[in-house]
Amino acid sequence: MAALIQLVALLAAFAGVIVGFGPLTRWLELRAARRSAARGPAPSGRPLERVAADLRRLGRQVDLVPAGAPMARRRGLLAAYDDVLLEAAGMLGVPTSLTSCPEGRAREVERLRLVAELRGAGLRVPV
Repeated sequence: MAALIQLVALLAAFAGVIVGFGPLTRWLELRAARRSAARGPAPSGRPLERVAADLRRLGRQVDLVPAGAPMARRRGLLAAYDDVLLEAAGMLGVPTSLTSCPEGRAREVERLRLVAELRGAGLRVPV
């Protein structure tokens, strides 16, 4: 009879652990979410330092496209450079009309103006 009571007690304890496990895991998840929210929101984009490094790297690559290289290479590099310029301008709140400028001299002037504005905003990029 004592063995039966011990078995029932053991089964009751096991059932209690199983039933209590669900609320315990929910509590732990909620606690972890609160702690991560208290640390601050996660950054939504790339760090500004990486964007500036990409601007410097792509600017060098655009300047050093060898003569006789395919035009597709130069256009691809300029498109990538424009994308990173726009990303940096958005991060620093610099107004730009680069997307509305047609290809050619007007777009090149807007690139130079935008680089000067970004330098004025404190970003270290070559002109």
